[in-house]
Amino acid sequence: MGRTGEPLSPLYRWYIYAIHGYLCEVLFTALCAFLAHRDWRFQGVSSVWALFIYGTCSLALERLYVRLGASCGLLTRGVLYTLCIYLWEFSTGFVLRRFGACPWDYSHFPYNFMGLVTLEYCLFWFFGSLLLEKVVISNALRLRLDATWEAPTARPGPGAKRKQN
Repeated sequence: MGRTGEPLSPLYRWYIYAIHGYLCEVLFTALCAFLAHRDWRFQGVSSVWALFIYGTCSLALERLYVRLGASCGLLTRGVLYTLCIYLWEFSTGFVLRRFGACPWDYSHFPYNFMGLVTLEYCLFWFFGSLLLEKVVISNALRLRLDATWEAPTARPGPGAKRKQN
């Protein structure tokens, strides 16, 4: 039987989390545009900064998930994840705003703080973080690179002579 492979490196997992977060944001903004304007083109938007933001935050949430494990209830983990997300969203937004590069502005929401975070998205972040834990993080941590895998060798073309034993 083959050996079990090496777990994915943090960089590979960061990449999975970054792409997942980016895709979710594009789908979320497309859904919001559809619900608000009945835009059947279903066009979502994001920023290239979202890759760094989602990848890094999800890697931090992964570390929290590993540390808390079964010692913490689902509700408590969800609240902690949501707090971490708000802290990260505010921090990255604050830095990006200094450079005129912050792609979001929640100033039009009644419960916003400095236009960088808003309580209106609290439930989305709460349930989204639990889905991230249950679907993405738990599976990314289980992924392995097979140590026994080898690249397939090229097959001879139809006119090539076959080696005889």
